Amino acid sequence: MTFEELGLKSEVLKSLKELGFETPTPIQQEAIPHLLKEESDFVGLAQTGTGKTAAFGLPLVSKVEEGRKIPQGLVICPTRELCLQISKDLQNYSKHTKVKVVAVYGGTDIKRQITDIKKGVQIIVATPGRLVDLTKRKALSLQEIEWVVLDEADEMLNMGFKEDIDTILDKTPQWKNVWLFSATMPKEVASIAENYMENPLEVSIGHKNQTNENIDHVYFTVKERDRYSALKRLIDYNPEIYGLVFCRTRRETADVADKLGKEGYNSAPLHGDLSQAQRDAVMKRFRTKGIQILVATDVAARGIDVDDITHVINYNLPDEIENYTHRSGRTARAGKHGESLVLINTREGHKIKAIERKIRTTFTQGNIPGPKEICEIQLMKLVDKVITTEVKENDIAEFLPLVMQEFDGFTKEEVVKKFVSAEFNRFIEYYERAGDLNAKAGEGRDRGGRDKGRDRGGRRDDLNKTRFFVNLGKRDGLNPGGLLRVVCDNAGLRSDKVGRIDILASFSFFEADNELADTIVQKVNGAEYEGHRVKVEVTKKREGGGKRRSGGGGRRRDHGGNRRSGGGQGHRGRRDSSRKRR
Repeated sequence: MTFEELGLKSEVLKSLKELGFETPTPIQQEAIPHLLKEESDFVGLAQTGTGKTAAFGLPLVSKVEEGRKIPQGLVICPTRELCLQISKDLQNYSKHTKVKVVAVYGGTDIKRQITDIKKGVQIIVATPGRLVDLTKRKALSLQEIEWVVLDEADEMLNMGFKEDIDTILDKTPQWKNVWLFSATMPKEVASIAENYMENPLEVSIGHKNQTNENIDHVYFTVKERDRYSALKRLIDYNPEIYGLVFCRTRRETADVADKLGKEGYNSAPLHGDLSQAQRDAVMKRFRTKGIQILVATDVAARGIDVDDITHVINYNLPDEIENYTHRSGRTARAGKHGESLVLINTREGHKIKAIERKIRTTFTQGNIPGPKEICEIQLMKLVDKVITTEVKENDIAEFLPLVMQEFDGFTKEEVVKKFVSAEFNRFIEYYERAGDLNAKAGEGRDRGGRDKGRDRGGRRDDLNKTRFFVNLGKRDGLNPGGLLRVVCDNAGLRSDKVGRIDILASFSFFEADNELADTIVQKVNGAEYEGHRVKVEVTKKREGGGKRRSGGGGRRRDHGGNRRSGGGQGHRGRRDSSRKRR
């Protein structure tokens, strides 16, 4: 099948030809003809990197009315990076039309975005938080929206955007069409389809949650103390690597990237502590291969769309299985082959089995390469580099006599050894005392203490929760989704790490595990929420027998020294999901 057979506008086909698009992918073959011809809701499930943006973008660009200067199409996605990528793709598809696409996202001047909207626009690509802000300011009306696309729906829900999505969809007409695209289909995504869609056509390329078949999944069992050393060996064993290393937390991401950088690896971190300008600069260098290894958190890496990534290395497994699908999907894009490598400790073998069942694939158990293997492959890389180096005769001619004089008396073999050793000695010196890093499952604790890589998937003990006070409430526009976003994005946490949330009129409370208390207070204090400065402090902490700190639920003083109530028992503000919103 060709794109000409799908029914797209001639102007769009012209753009595709210039972009080098030849054959539609399976999700595009299934989605595009239906979305062009039918006015219906649609659910498209396909692995990351299989062309979902074109699957909804091409019919959207073909269907909007060019003469109308009001938004008709709305694409909602989880991150700034993905928002920019989608808007760029849509602009490329509509190059030979008069369709205007505007991207709206946080972290940049909202006034400029409002100006762009007022000039006239047919398609808006937006992150949820900024879109809600624009509607509150009455800078953007959604009353004429005919098509709403929810891209990476599972990611948006993981990031705590459910309430924002509810708010947005409620502001759009009942007669709109909703097109939902996702790599996985957890129950939260299914609930969106149930609440906001009527008899959607569901297209699933492969099984639900199945990973890309062009990816090799390999896991390596190491002791917790050897995790970083094992990472280095995997990188050294793949000298042509152009990859992503995923860590759980911002601190770990920064530490790993810093260690790699100090040891001569071409790496950089990508996490929430970086400013938007810093993140943009890092991503620009990574896309142009100025950075060989990008060390990132799940939140920061969402929206990365780079075709040539060869390896994804999971320094730690994600807490949620669905996130593994998104991580591994960053490689093997556009039909290419890739590898997803996983480091686990001796107690995490069951997690590999759980992922295998969920994504319907099989992992291979690998062995961390030994010193001899690594030295051999690095040596051959160096030899190949020397052999293929272009010799610029004219440039070096005047220096050759002096060089040859210096090597007078050396044999050919001795000269080769000298040049190789000059480049290769660091590997020899590092690995000459290195041993075997492979560990056997069930070996138990490392020598010298407890295995730090405890299983985080077990039961959460409510006695081990810390309760936090937040200085914002309903009057400041704060809702549970907004609070989740502020806490999770700034502290580098998943939404399921936050427990009970109570949003009151002037302030709020939430709970999280005791072990996260210092991180939350340190990272969330000083953050901004819709123009307000966020302050967080611990109100009580229960440990074992239930000891309390800072007065528990009694009366306490606010920041001005006045007494106030410790707060009642609020509700999470769940929406009534029993009725259809059509």
